This record gives sequence, C-alpha cells and structure tokens, in this order.
Amino acid sequence: MDERKNLGRLLAKLEGNLKQLEIRYEQYFAGVEKREPIKEREQVAKQLRQFINRRIIQTDLRFKCQNLSTRFHSYCNYWDRILRKIEEGRYHRGKGQISSPPKAPALNASPDASDLDQVYNELVQAHSTSGASSSLPDKEKVAAFLDQQRSRIREKYGDQEIEFHVTTENGKPKIKARAK
Repeated sequence: MDERKNLGRLLAKLEGNLKQLEIRYEQYFAGVEKREPIKEREQVAKQLRQFINRRIIQTDLRFKCQNLSTRFHSYCNYWDRILRKIEEGRYHRGKGQISSPPKAPALNASPDASDLDQVYNELVQAHSTSGASSSLPDKEKVAAFLDQQRSRIREKYGDQEIEFHVTTENGKPKIKARAK
C-alpha cells in the first residue's frame, strides 16, 4: 500500500513538472523567456524513463504513466516543430502564430481612375434607375469607401485582386466586392 501511495505521489509530481515545462515553452514561444527550457525538458524525460522501465502492477497508475508519456512525446513533437519554424523564419515570437509565406502584391492594390470611374458610373446609373430618394455621394466619398473596403478585405483574406460592382437591393444601390 505504501508503494502505491509513493508511486502516486511521484506520478503527480511528474505531471506537475510536465505542466510547468509546458508553461515554460509557451513563455519561450511568446518571447517572455529568452532561452529554451532544455534542462527542464531533459529532467522530465529522465523521470519518464524511470517510470517506463518500472513494472507497474496497478492499472490506474500504469494508465496514468502511459498517458503522461504520450502527452510528453506529443508536446516534444509540437515544440520541435515550432522550433524548426522559428529557425526557418516562419514563426514570429510574441504573436503566437505561424506566418504564411509572403505573397506577391495584388495587381489592383489601389483603386485606379478607371476602376473608380466604372464603379461610380454604375452607381449613378443604378441610382437613377432605382429611383432612390437619397442623394448621390460624390466621387471622393466613393473612392474613400473603396479604399476602406479594400483594406478591410486584405486584413481578413490577404492580398487578392478585388473587384467592385454595383447591385440594387430593396430599391437601394449597393457596392459589393468580390475576388477576381
């Protein structure tokens, strides 16, 4: 009975060390810690090896030991993958996300005069055919609106070619955007 309690305490301590190691790695990836916690990782691996070489008769304790071993190896694979991405320059610390490779700039990065003229002419035509009671916005406001929509779409979906067109919904002309 004493051996079971002792083994349970050692497994609980190992689980706490694994949780602490996980926290330290997350801090390292976030840029809070300056160095990778290699020594702590080696200590947890050493503790796990001692349990793996041991014959545990109690099913619940053996299950807990196997579960901790599996979690540790899964975390190791994850940490190694993130470290490899850091070395390759595809992971930015502090953001906690993996960046995609840089994309080529879109061809229609800013609304040129022909796009603006086309959208504005469609808006004027839709405004006159729909018989909308509101006043027609001036060309500068339409240009500012298109710029604003382009930047919002880029933030959300990345650099894609964007095409604007005018539709009429419920008797009101609306400017819609879609990817080319």
